[in-house]
Amino acid sequence: MKKILIAVPFEEDGKKRLESVCEQNEYLYISADKVTAEDISDADAVIGNVPAGLMKHAKKLEWFQSQMAGVDPYIKDGVIPERVVITNVTGAFGLAISEHMVGCVFELYKKLHLYRDNQNNAVWRDMGSVKQIEGQTVLTVGLGNIGGSFAKKMKALGAYTIAVKRRPSEKPEYIDELYLSDMLDSVLPRADIVALCMPDTPETRGMFSAQRISHMKDGATLVNIGRGSAVDTEALSDALENGKLYGAALDVFEKEPLEPENRLWSIPNAIITPHISGFFHLRKTYENIIDICIRNYENYVHGRPFFNVIDRETGYCK
Repeated sequence: MKKILIAVPFEEDGKKRLESVCEQNEYLYISADKVTAEDISDADAVIGNVPAGLMKHAKKLEWFQSQMAGVDPYIKDGVIPERVVITNVTGAFGLAISEHMVGCVFELYKKLHLYRDNQNNAVWRDMGSVKQIEGQTVLTVGLGNIGGSFAKKMKALGAYTIAVKRRPSEKPEYIDELYLSDMLDSVLPRADIVALCMPDTPETRGMFSAQRISHMKDGATLVNIGRGSAVDTEALSDALENGKLYGAALDVFEKEPLEPENRLWSIPNAIITPHISGFFHLRKTYENIIDICIRNYENYVHGRPFFNVIDRETGYCK
């Protein structure tokens, strides 16, 4: 008999599906903030993002299933024993986050955020010219489930799509040009919209430095839903304030919550959301996460290969 600790908020139907995979196992459903070191030490498998600091007590742990795509805290040295298989829910968030990204682009391009500000102050004012998405060049940095979903939607809106990614692959039909990451600087100056869809890795940290931001096209828009560590916030703020960039939509930040004194809050052409583009806000995302957890649990019980296995060196799925 195995002990399975579940920190994902399973509903009754999901619990029945999970437990039907192996009725002999013991199941502990508990919210992440209530998990103790003793709970972790007894668990053979953990499904859900329990506090990373407790994972050092995982004496019996064989498998850890993250409920998120990013697993940054769990792959640091000494957090989870090397013997433990780590999997994530890549594929669950593409719909929710890509729609969030498209919404942000529309908001910036049509100045809807400025009109909302005016509405809050009962101001009737024409805010001037707007921009069109059709015919714009969109560069997606990272072409996983999220980046691919965004590029596909922008292509459907009439944009010209370019993508850069780590590993070679066939070019999807919704991508007009596909390159490896070492070509980023050559295509960056062509992009009207740059979408960052990467996890936090040594290669992505500081990727959009002041120098790289300066190489962006004048009047370009930056959308970051990957990790805040990829962008130099001060350099981005400068580029927004001096007119180098048209706008930025940011759902992630190097330090979260974003400090109240950070000047990004008061920059009119910056859209700030508190890391909410994914999570469970869209019902379909929740259903996707539950499905992935149960499917991987079936693999665990029956000794089959897991999917979405994390490479600890890169932070990406193998």
